[in-house]
Amino acid sequence: MNNNLSKLTAALMIGAASLVPATAAFAQEPGDGKTIRMAQADWDTGWFQAEIYKQMFEDLGYTVTGPMTLGASAFYQAVSQGDVDLWVNGWFPLHRTYESTFEGKASVDGAVAKGGALQGYLVDKAAIEEFDIKTLDDFKRDEVKEAFDRNGDGKADLVACPPGWGCELTISQHMEDFDLGDSINPIKAGYSASMADAIAAYQNGEHILFYTWTPNWTVDQLAPGKDVMWIEVPQKEGVELPAPAKGLDTCVADPCYMGFVANDIVPVVNDAFLADNPAVDALLKEVSIPLPDIFAQNSAMNNGDDDVQAQAAKWIEDNQDQVNTWLEAARSAAN
Repeated sequence: MNNNLSKLTAALMIGAASLVPATAAFAQEPGDGKTIRMAQADWDTGWFQAEIYKQMFEDLGYTVTGPMTLGASAFYQAVSQGDVDLWVNGWFPLHRTYESTFEGKASVDGAVAKGGALQGYLVDKAAIEEFDIKTLDDFKRDEVKEAFDRNGDGKADLVACPPGWGCELTISQHMEDFDLGDSINPIKAGYSASMADAIAAYQNGEHILFYTWTPNWTVDQLAPGKDVMWIEVPQKEGVELPAPAKGLDTCVADPCYMGFVANDIVPVVNDAFLADNPAVDALLKEVSIPLPDIFAQNSAMNNGDDDVQAQAAKWIEDNQDQVNTWLEAARSAAN
């Protein structure tokens, strides 16, 4: 009789357990069974951010393919066609030049880093003092062109941006707007290799002119205010310039007409994908990464620590409480 009672009790317990919702024992993540086809920029200073987001997507149960490395032009074409779902390496307003490609098909969603991403031209401090360089117009002077001509073509060499980058279009426009075609030679090869060459030239006592953005490893190697200074683009009638940066003591002037506006670093997502994935939408709207953290990783990467996956995992671990809050917001949005 006791044996039958034990069997009956066991049966009741099993039956009761079967009534417990599966989510109580095995919570389903919003991304279970779903895939994100992710892209990342072909400038390596954006890979850290991409990897942080990738790992958070995976925490939500998504399978993430990539990130596939793409230039800006290729990405905006791909995301508009639905060939990739998103990246977190948009620079706006710089990338507005691609709006005609993706408008109505993909959207900016959230912000990795709001404002503070500077862009412009820098010159070694010694040359600024020697030649009294203030703007790009100073490179029309023969003695300045000669001092910055490292390939013997009679023009000052400028480390610029590879074709397809948003900054390449803006720099080309500056060359045209300010009649600099006979004075400056924009180098459009691989940016990291070109900058490494410029830094080596600087260390050998040569003068250098280069474009950069922040956060970026270049300003760790060549510190603004110490090694180099931001210079201005000319103010010319008929040429509309972005608002100048104010209070920038590492520029030759204050306010400083840099020729570029401070940008937001933002995710850009395919609209159809976003509509089907409210958890991704919620996460993108929640997350932000401090610029100093990006700068620190960029510097470490340039110094040889290129394990981006480990760096992203460590950042998530160091910020786990905040990350958990973001993930919970994403899970709630999916319910």
